[in-house]
Amino acid sequence: MRRLFSFAALAALLLLGGCKTDRSTVLKVYNWSDYIDESVIEEFESWYEEQTGEKVRVIYQTFDINETMLSKIERGHEDFDVVCPSDYIIERMLKNDLLLPQSRDFGETPNYIDSNLSPYIRAQFDKIDGGDKNANDYAVGYMWGTTGILYNAKYVTDEEASTWDVIRNSKLSGRIFIKDSPRDVYSQIILYLHQKDIEEGRVTMDELMNYTCEEDLAAVEAYMKQVKPLVAGWEADFGKDQMTQELGYVNLTWSGDAVWAIEEGKTVGVDLRYVCPREGFTVWFDGWVIPKYAQNVKAANYWINFMSRPDIVIRNVDVTGYVSVSGSPEVMDAFINEDCEPIDVSYFFGPQATAVKLDPVLYPDKSTIERSTMEHDWGEHTSDLVAMWNGVKGNNMNITTVIILVASAVVLLALIVSRMKKAKSRRGTRKYNGKNARKRR
Repeated sequence: MRRLFSFAALAALLLLGGCKTDRSTVLKVYNWSDYIDESVIEEFESWYEEQTGEKVRVIYQTFDINETMLSKIERGHEDFDVVCPSDYIIERMLKNDLLLPQSRDFGETPNYIDSNLSPYIRAQFDKIDGGDKNANDYAVGYMWGTTGILYNAKYVTDEEASTWDVIRNSKLSGRIFIKDSPRDVYSQIILYLHQKDIEEGRVTMDELMNYTCEEDLAAVEAYMKQVKPLVAGWEADFGKDQMTQELGYVNLTWSGDAVWAIEEGKTVGVDLRYVCPREGFTVWFDGWVIPKYAQNVKAANYWINFMSRPDIVIRNVDVTGYVSVSGSPEVMDAFINEDCEPIDVSYFFGPQATAVKLDPVLYPDKSTIERSTMEHDWGEHTSDLVAMWNGVKGNNMNITTVIILVASAVVLLALIVSRMKKAKSRRGTRKYNGKNARKRR
């Protein structure tokens, strides 16, 4: 009902047409679908009035694709006050001068941002190429994750799954699902193809993420054309369902989908596991930014601060299942899982966190995260990346994909009903929307 109210409020504003609206009492938030505990929206309104003595009403809208959000701001000059793009879009918005710097002046209100943000996330945002701008001055992280391999341990060994080359394993023909995401696939495969160069110090993983040359594009395209005959489907969402039904044995996917699939698999006796391959892998981030055309910058800054408050972080993680960028002790304690082996997450939570029982799919061990890098915006070369991907996929749909799509439609309703009964959001088996709502790339 909250979201319906927000849309109704927005419609009312639009009907005012030429009437001048006092935007100091309205905060327009644009976020991913299913990416917040909606009860915190109304709570923010009360909290803001308590902290500032001023009233504010939140108009909350959602998007499913980064580029949709970007187009509304860049071309339509929409006056959203705060939005939540992915890392490479933050990079693009910085370069195109579409963001306003953020303030830490909250008066008597505590600064939850700087006191809780993980040092790892801050360091990663330093790597975002914003030209002459540092991303940490213009963006505050929200959620993050990794890209890796989800696999069925009954059919794929841990050793086989430890390399990206598992997607080229002929014994798995017709049981491989790959994200329909050229940016994510390219980044993993270029790391695999250059593994010897990385080992011998001729190139770093970070440098490879900035390579956009024709030679590398051609190499990835050639490799993926070898993979193509083995692929059951190029997917944005349904791969995780196929894995839980044992219709797929391997899925190049995001950690978000992996967590959902692993938890769902346990309920039906399917042993699914997730690994970040040894050749290296990418991490992804989403963050709060204030667009250039924002009309209520003060409330936008307070919104970002509120979203960084540990208790709000925990609630958002519980409902969405994503992993927060918060490195606060409260957040770490909230997600300790006694069923897990202790891992070193000192890079994320600080030097005291060298042996903490956390899910390694959500929080990779320090030794694992050291093999990671982050993607960047391709800028004017984006069309080259898309052309490469089209060359890989071609126009022919795999017959297995057709069968799977039909089967997925049949079981979808049953799955929804099942999840609604089970996902009453309990700690350890949280409601998880997976990355289906994001379609990041």
